[in-house]
Amino acid sequence: MKEKQGHAVPARTPEGAGTSHEQTLLRHLSAMSAVSSRRGAPRSPTGAAGRATASPAADAAAPALLVRDVMRVPAPSVPWDLPFQEVARALAREDSGSLAVVDDDDHVVGVVSESDLLAKAAVEATRPRPGGALTRVRERKLLEKARGGTAEALMTSPAITVLPGMTVAEAAWLVALSRLKRAPVTDHDGRLVGTVRRSALLRALIRDDAGIEREVRHLLTVVAGAGAAHAVRVEVHGGVVGLSGPLAGDAATGLLAEVASMEDVVEVRDHLDRR
Repeated sequence: MKEKQGHAVPARTPEGAGTSHEQTLLRHLSAMSAVSSRRGAPRSPTGAAGRATASPAADAAAPALLVRDVMRVPAPSVPWDLPFQEVARALAREDSGSLAVVDDDDHVVGVVSESDLLAKAAVEATRPRPGGALTRVRERKLLEKARGGTAEALMTSPAITVLPGMTVAEAAWLVALSRLKRAPVTDHDGRLVGTVRRSALLRALIRDDAGIEREVRHLLTVVAGAGAAHAVRVEVHGGVVGLSGPLAGDAATGLLAEVASMEDVVEVRDHLDRR
């Protein structure tokens, strides 16, 4: 594998990858989003469960929901030299339409999809005759690419990737433009750290904070009684639930566990006074 230069861009671009205006635009948007995420307000370290924790001062303003809040960890991937048949098995095993392709240092160098494998399978099953439709440049390149036998030869490159510090809105914009069902999440050195699905981004953008707040207040009444529930303050912004005020220790523990397990809750910020 040749040494990769830059962020998530392989040293050798496989034939058939193309250099269309759309790809150039996507790479530009990805770079601009990366700069934006680096300029954003710093967040406190991520906890063991992968959810960011914040200082009390951070509660003064509702933070934008970030990719790290909705990404999947660990991320499935395939090595660059994995044979075609094994790539197909990996896609079937993960029940996914695409997988990141990584080099020996876990840098993302491309994405291999079911479409890539479909072209490969079609080439192996038929003997295209010279001339005709396959003489068109685009189809000829597709045929040449499909003759490859490894993930590197079959993949689409460069990959459209997102950073953990990007906002969900920025990532959703890139995913929508590139028509991806999922996107690899990389650190600033291009190493794979997670993956984010289009459906997860959509859920995050249309999250019903009011509905979450109603459910949390109902839980409060169940675990602590109506009287104690009135003394606890509940704030919900972008799926992040903030709890503050006096609440007995056992009730607080039970409430936090229940709220954290709610499907639409991204993070729970505990500022409860356990009296």
